[in-house]
Amino acid sequence: MNGQPYEAAMKHALELAARGPARGINPRVGCVLLDGNGAVLAEGWHRGAGTAHAEVDALTTLRESTANPDAARGVTAVVTLEPCNHTGRTGPCSEALIEAGVSRVVYATADPGRHSAGGADRLRQAGVEVIGGVLAADAEAFLGDWLAAERLGRPFVTLKWASSLDGRTAANDGSSRWITGTAARQRVHEQRAASDAIIVGTGTVLADDPALTARGDGGELMAEQPVPVIVGAREIPAGAAIFRHPNTPIFSTSHDLGALLADLHHRGIRRAFVEAGPTLASALVRAELVDEYQIYLAPTLLGGERLALGDIGVATIGQQRRLEITTIEQLGRDVLIAAHPTPNSHAQPTEGA
Repeated sequence: MNGQPYEAAMKHALELAARGPARGINPRVGCVLLDGNGAVLAEGWHRGAGTAHAEVDALTTLRESTANPDAARGVTAVVTLEPCNHTGRTGPCSEALIEAGVSRVVYATADPGRHSAGGADRLRQAGVEVIGGVLAADAEAFLGDWLAAERLGRPFVTLKWASSLDGRTAANDGSSRWITGTAARQRVHEQRAASDAIIVGTGTVLADDPALTARGDGGELMAEQPVPVIVGAREIPAGAAIFRHPNTPIFSTSHDLGALLADLHHRGIRRAFVEAGPTLASALVRAELVDEYQIYLAPTLLGGERLALGDIGVATIGQQRRLEITTIEQLGRDVLIAAHPTPNSHAQPTEGA
């Protein structure tokens, strides 16, 4: 049986998944339970680390609503991510589905986790029919940053900078407040709040004394705050604003950025927002550790030498780092360009390009 009859249910499961928290170690997952005629019996979603996974949430809802512990026997479970097959804060969803007597499991995309993958195989071994790949592209787009982090073993890295149209991030005297307007700056705070960590270099901390918090329109702290990560060997003064952050900062003197990101992943950080100066930003680009660019362009010209990036290892035009623009958005007078590296970003340009 193909997955076409389950596409509507999968779309609804993705809508349910979106209700879960975007941050943290766990993915956002939704689940819909169907009877033999395709009618929805129950639904569930994952509400955050330590809570029931989507499949268990849906099974529990079904049992409680029917007062029947065997209510899931013979039903079809439609879930946005392959059911996990490991014990963490909660048990394996694959085993929960088997014990409930579910006869068929339909999922969108495979779980890439080294410890959590394998649920589909376990279900098949137990005699459960498994159909994978239903609306896989939709699920991949929805879980893009989390999936990338699991596959790479490091956080999904977004590099942000704000610059003039001629690529300058500050005037010659170092002043940079404010190149962009209030709408653009507020969007940055929203992006901080959606990230697990915010990464800067010691140079940025010493030059700007940033708070690195996510704040609302009125300057109030948002409910979600990224963990500050400070990279560099220079000492930070004890009175720096960073020490008043709601989350304890992480300091690293490592020159191995790959190892640093792997350590952050081990700490549970899946989404990292980089607001670094040209030294650290260029090092990340040079090491091919940037997954997404968020570039704020202000309609102004500054001239001078304070560029967003320095040496990124491009000695000749054939080595240029090609990007694919995903969105362009106007924020007040400013423009936000989102882009990501192309798979062949170092390829030679085609004739006439």
